[in-house]
Amino acid sequence: MSRNKGSLWRGIKRIATRVIVTLLGVWVIGIGLFAFLPVPFSAVMAERQLGAWLSGDFHYVAHSDWVGHDEISPWMALAVVASEDQKFPTHWGFDVDAIESVLDSEGTRMRGASTLSQQTAKNLFLWDGRSWLRKGLEAGLTVGIETVWTKRRILTVYLNIAEFGEGIFGVEAASQRYFHKPASRLTIAEAALLAAVLPNPIRFRADAPSGYVRQRQQWIMRQMRQLGGEGFLQRNHLD
Repeated sequence: MSRNKGSLWRGIKRIATRVIVTLLGVWVIGIGLFAFLPVPFSAVMAERQLGAWLSGDFHYVAHSDWVGHDEISPWMALAVVASEDQKFPTHWGFDVDAIESVLDSEGTRMRGASTLSQQTAKNLFLWDGRSWLRKGLEAGLTVGIETVWTKRRILTVYLNIAEFGEGIFGVEAASQRYFHKPASRLTIAEAALLAAVLPNPIRFRADAPSGYVRQRQQWIMRQMRQLGGEGFLQRNHLD
């Protein structure tokens, strides 16, 4: 009996090892390829789609339209930096001060400390939710994309895979859905409104913004102006 248990345990370890090695390989290849190729879908998109099918919702479609950096309004890039990660041009993937602040105040809640680089790594390669295992994997993947990708590339991928509503992923799909025009033509107010829903795009809606979302939109616009507008992107080679 003990011999059978030992054999079973060794088999499980071999399978687990192969799964881990396969995932690492996929992640390494993905970081390399997506440094210059369009991203067809993200892990979060796949998770949302699979969850809808398993719940019996066959009408849900996780939709995204890839667009290059030059096809996205500069206001949109500035809006997400102003609202989500103002130290994005200068940090190495992690905002240490923000992490320490969150840990000191809440102990286990890490969402508020996530940089755009971390969110990109999580959305692209990992599952949604909160756990220290996921945060550990996210940290490793963040180092990978910060090492291989430029800041401009990270921002482009982030804007193409971010969730802006139910089934709506990427700024082009969001712009077409909510404003009936391409992402290249988004105004400062429209960009700020889209950025305002990012903390919780299922609860907050760009097509029916609550008072809180409107207040957040105005705050983001003030932050964009205080950063220096489009000049901030140019100074930091994000334009």
